[in-house]
Amino acid sequence: MQVVRALVLRQFGVEPAVEEVPAPRPPDDGVVLRVGASGLCRSDWHAYAGHDPDVVLPQVLGHELAGVVERVGPDVTRWRPGDRVTTPFVCGCGRCDTCRGGNPQVCPHQRQPGFTDDGSLAELVALHHADANLVALPPVEDGGPTDVAAAALGCRTATAHRALAQRAALRPGESVVVLGCGGVGLSAVALARALGAGVVVAVDVSGAALERARELGADVVVQAGLDDGGARPGGAEGDPVVAAVHEATGGGAAVAVEALGSTRTLAQGLWSLERRGRLVQVGLLPPGPDGTGRPRVAMERVISHELDVLGSHGMAAADYPGLLALVASGALRPAELVGEVLPLAEAGRALVDLPTRAGAGVLVVEPWR
Repeated sequence: MQVVRALVLRQFGVEPAVEEVPAPRPPDDGVVLRVGASGLCRSDWHAYAGHDPDVVLPQVLGHELAGVVERVGPDVTRWRPGDRVTTPFVCGCGRCDTCRGGNPQVCPHQRQPGFTDDGSLAELVALHHADANLVALPPVEDGGPTDVAAAALGCRTATAHRALAQRAALRPGESVVVLGCGGVGLSAVALARALGAGVVVAVDVSGAALERARELGADVVVQAGLDDGGARPGGAEGDPVVAAVHEATGGGAAVAVEALGSTRTLAQGLWSLERRGRLVQVGLLPPGPDGTGRPRVAMERVISHELDVLGSHGMAAADYPGLLALVASGALRPAELVGEVLPLAEAGRALVDLPTRAGAGVLVVEPWR
């Protein structure tokens, strides 16, 4: 029996370890991919912490990936061994009305590596519904991204692209505020600049993250306090973040991206908008004190200013050409989003430390190391 190395979570809240596990077999409609690189992101931490009901232990984590097709199932028609690919982290079934309508990122039958299935923090990973979900990567010598850079395009950059380009329908010259400068937030800053935004404001508690945001194109950075309490649901009086955004944008941002997953930054995002502005909620909100995870939202502000509050969940494979075109043009440089590249043996500790990590930028793991 062939075995491969993988990062296996066996108990929620306990550091996962590298183990030898049986090599995956391709589903009939799927492939087995040899993983060149896999991102490590906040969603992985939520899985580790037990916040995702789809995760059944033991579980191999990881969902942001790039690599080469090694084996294909009998029903696969579009892909062959040796093809270099990536995939959205939400793999739609490709057959239901939702998928046929162009929205596989919210497919009711979706599969997700690292959540519903074993993931990509492993030497090999099996992916379902390959014909509907795999995305070809151009060769590096032809201007395509490296495996590490392509992994940085994974859930974070793809999610940020959908949030700005599709959900918010960002128009050139519009101002944007990004709240939370982790992987998704930094990707959103870079993409806002690549898509022609006007003033781009980045908000975070970390000076290092804000410095990286400035390097990626933020015009104004705002350092939030850990104990300022954030914008109150009933009003924005006294909130320094909201005041700073209004000053920087001349009255409020056209688009706010909440990329952290915090009730405080959600409120700040709403109150930072101009009239008829759009808030895109990307960050996953952890369960609240009552277990519901439902934040208080200032709906009177939403109504009086005709604000749009939009959810955003991943990105469809069909939308990747637009993202890859930005990379090919040089407007978006995903390698600049990468903060550190780790071997598989260091991934478990890095995952545990993710919420308090001091560095800025995307963490990428090379499972073959």
